[in-house]
Amino acid sequence: MSMDTAEALIALGGNVGDSRAILDRAVAMLCDGDEVRLLARSSDYRTPPWGDTDQPPFVNLCIAVATTLDPHALLDRARAVEKSLGRDRARERRWGPRTADIDILAYDAVTLDTPELTLPHPRLFARAFVLVPLAEIVPDRVIAGRRVGDAAAAVDAGGIVRLPPR
Repeated sequence: MSMDTAEALIALGGNVGDSRAILDRAVAMLCDGDEVRLLARSSDYRTPPWGDTDQPPFVNLCIAVATTLDPHALLDRARAVEKSLGRDRARERRWGPRTADIDILAYDAVTLDTPELTLPHPRLFARAFVLVPLAEIVPDRVIAGRRVGDAAAAVDAGGIVRLPPR
């Protein structure tokens, strides 16, 4: 990779509509092959709702991308994809149902703490629904001093089911 390309790890999830089809579209819209290039994609996982448990299960997956966008530009692009897939962040309830949720987990080894974006993602190591798919594609990646595979092995992954390819 050239100096102006970063590797970002991104989590996607949703539980409204045909989530697997919607998340396929989200990955395709996010990864144009130019500014954002898909390097790896995990399986899809069905995961129990988290935070607000009175809602349908989610589908979650993680991707690794090579990008020429800086972290905030990548975030803007993720938000635009969410919006075009029907997400209205202003009107939804916290941890409630959504068509597509796109979170940047890590961007190279960048640490960032702004109102819009914290890197690495502050709740990464508490979330099995992120760590399980992430460990499928980058088990040896070290984020904030922890190996992804070790972190995934340390969380309770109860109820998380790897879905077969479609």
